[in-house]
Amino acid sequence: MTTDILEQLYEEIPNARKEIYAVGEPTPLEYIQLNREDFDVYIKREDLGPINAYKWRGGYNAVLNHHRNGGSDIIVAASAGNHAQGVALAARKLGLQAKIFMPLAAPVMKQKAVQKHGGDHVELILKGDNYNAAGDAAKKYVAETGYTYIHPFDDLYTMAGQAMIADEVINDSEIPFDYAFLQIGGGGMAGAVSTWLKKNWPHIKIIGVEGVDQACMGLSVEKRAITTLENVDSFCDGTAVTRPGDLTFEVCKQTIDAFITVTNEEVSAAIQQLWEAKRIIPEPSGAMGLAGVNQYKEANTEALKGKKVLTILCGANMDFSKLALIAGQSAIGAHRRRYYRLELPECEGSLLNVLEAHFKNLNVSEFMYGKIHDSKAWQTIAVDAKEDEFVTLETSLNKADIDFSDITLQADIRYKIINYNPALFKDPLFLNIQFPERKGALRDFLRQVSPYASICYFNYAYSGEAIGRALMGFEFIVPENKEQFIAEIENSVVTCETVDRETVARILKH
Repeated sequence: MTTDILEQLYEEIPNARKEIYAVGEPTPLEYIQLNREDFDVYIKREDLGPINAYKWRGGYNAVLNHHRNGGSDIIVAASAGNHAQGVALAARKLGLQAKIFMPLAAPVMKQKAVQKHGGDHVELILKGDNYNAAGDAAKKYVAETGYTYIHPFDDLYTMAGQAMIADEVINDSEIPFDYAFLQIGGGGMAGAVSTWLKKNWPHIKIIGVEGVDQACMGLSVEKRAITTLENVDSFCDGTAVTRPGDLTFEVCKQTIDAFITVTNEEVSAAIQQLWEAKRIIPEPSGAMGLAGVNQYKEANTEALKGKKVLTILCGANMDFSKLALIAGQSAIGAHRRRYYRLELPECEGSLLNVLEAHFKNLNVSEFMYGKIHDSKAWQTIAVDAKEDEFVTLETSLNKADIDFSDITLQADIRYKIINYNPALFKDPLFLNIQFPERKGALRDFLRQVSPYASICYFNYAYSGEAIGRALMGFEFIVPENKEQFIAEIENSVVTCETVDRETVARILKH
């Protein structure tokens, strides 16, 4: 079967070349300048296609061929978003009607895009909480109606259409690529592209890149049998499938040389790289290939040296609201941010003393603290630094006998949980603090007020603005200290406003 499907692909790919450009143009292949790498990286800009993702290629080719081969005038598809847009575009172009099943949790912007591309030719049907549920509902509907089902990846015509990505890369490249890093969901794009690249450049090495909690293809190849995951992480929603396709498994096990997995944080770091280098914001699945390059480079320091490397930016259809999550994870994924929890005395000036002694020349990007003990304080401090600076910091803390732990990947960091016990707060004053977002400004403020107040609550995160903002709670042993504290604020680098009583009550509510 393996040889048969490869031969069928070899035959169908040239046919797809004659058809799919009725709805879209070839996308550019661009060099990307990264961080002084000793190898060359190129990105295939599928985000510039007619649906801002690559799936118009396979969607149109499959709809066209299945209809020609006697399919119904009504087509059915299931998709988390991008395949749905490709099928919608094909239905409108060919004058067909499409019933498209999407999960209830599909990004709103992808739902709107399906309607935009399909217009009156599309009916959107929301079913289930994930792609599998939507797919099951679509297949049941097809069984009942006899309409034509267009699979998002496990279909010869779909794969032949996706292979046009590789066809264009080959046409645009005078020198063959040495490596290609291809993201994998169900395996349609990765299988098709790797097949055509290997056919034309037999010596290219193909690395399949999967999400760490989505790796059904790599696991299936390892076990030599198709394996279904119970659950998948949906951060990279475009690749969130629990099972590879039958055809795609047969292809990928022959054409992909190695499989690696990347974390959501590593994907977020790759998105930031693309923003900084090209002002591109892909959807998470779109950046998985570059995340794979970064990880592979770290694990195999000499393997890529002097090589020509291909990645595919496979899509840029993402809800705007997801950007905040990506920004929060990118520094962790790039291994340049760590979160430390320090055990300090609960007294005036303890935080400032530690900052002055151990963090003086470091970029502190977050503080998270709430008072939960009368004599001990557990401060969470995020630091953006290089590996040698982290080592120096940890050595310094150890020498000072300060109890600390690296909690970067713990759940309370991901969800920004700040524990506190308001019953312990003494005459608290809560302030919204604003200060110049420059190195040392917040520290100068803490130095100025530390003789008069202790911090009982602290929530600050760097936002990229010129003005830093923090919610801080201060407590006072004697009333005179509060008066002096307020006087000091008026002569400090910060501006602030008192948090109203109702808001404080909500903060302190058990």
